[in-house]
Amino acid sequence: MEYTTLGSTGTTVSKICLGCMSFGDSDWREWVLNEEEGKEIVERAIDLGITFFDTANVYSTGESEAILGDALAEYDRDRFTVATKVYGEMDESDPNSGGLSRKAIEQELENSLDRLGMDTVDLYQIHRWDYDTPIEETLAALDDAVRRGKVRYVGASSMWAHQFAEALHASDREGYERFATMQNHYNLAYREEERETLPLCEKEGIGVMPWSPLARGYLTRPHEDVDATLRGETEEHLYEHPYREGGGPAVNERVAELADEKGVKMAQIALAWLFHKEWVDTPIVGTTSVEHLEDAVEALDIDLSASDVEWLEAPYEPVRVSGHE
Repeated sequence: MEYTTLGSTGTTVSKICLGCMSFGDSDWREWVLNEEEGKEIVERAIDLGITFFDTANVYSTGESEAILGDALAEYDRDRFTVATKVYGEMDESDPNSGGLSRKAIEQELENSLDRLGMDTVDLYQIHRWDYDTPIEETLAALDDAVRRGKVRYVGASSMWAHQFAEALHASDREGYERFATMQNHYNLAYREEERETLPLCEKEGIGVMPWSPLARGYLTRPHEDVDATLRGETEEHLYEHPYREGGGPAVNERVAELADEKGVKMAQIALAWLFHKEWVDTPIVGTTSVEHLEDAVEALDIDLSASDVEWLEAPYEPVRVSGHE
């Protein structure tokens, strides 16, 4: 395993963050793993040197947090960096169980800590932008959580660059805890973040931890075979993103061709491309198998030349922005 500093925090994390969206209850999404299967993946991740784990309160309505917390309880928790998120509605009968109001943040943070079995979460992220709550209220609530010792760092996720800049400016103006990280949508088949958000993060010293580094599986097999998996058959969110638009199919074909040339898997080429991007600290890799997790770690050893990177990127065409809502 390789390690890096997360943005400007000084905190060292593994260059792969294990995404835990796949742990929980198959009633939530059919491809989700149960507790025993999820714990097996966490344990193997730790064996492989992974120290960074990302979940969210909405993943299987809290079950993902509980499974991760139980798995880590068997180890020295100080060895690990744990991130979770807030925003999505947790209870249809309680409108205050979602959003980024002070009430929602305070009550959902306590619920997340209880499920994780932790007194403090290392990184607490807003899952999306809340158009109904002033950003100053959200930042004040997050700042209070840091000052109370419930949270170490705060992070943001997919939003427009102007919104992120507004939030950073408000933090500086009011003296609130600043967002330390950005969890955004970024992979070889979706590179719109390179226009504004990633340069902004680089300028401001923000740690970048992309979600969907494998484009919801689109970069793991030839595009005509992507649907031949349980997730491909049942995951409606896969088709919300423009991976098949513009130059997506051509990018997919080049990933397959280079993988064949180097004798590795397509997913490993897609991850290696991210590892070669200086503005990326640690992609969030979700998996439903130990084998795929091991493949991801092996991808750290794949060397891509500048010409390899240029060749992989060449077919890309601008596509509609996706992932902010």
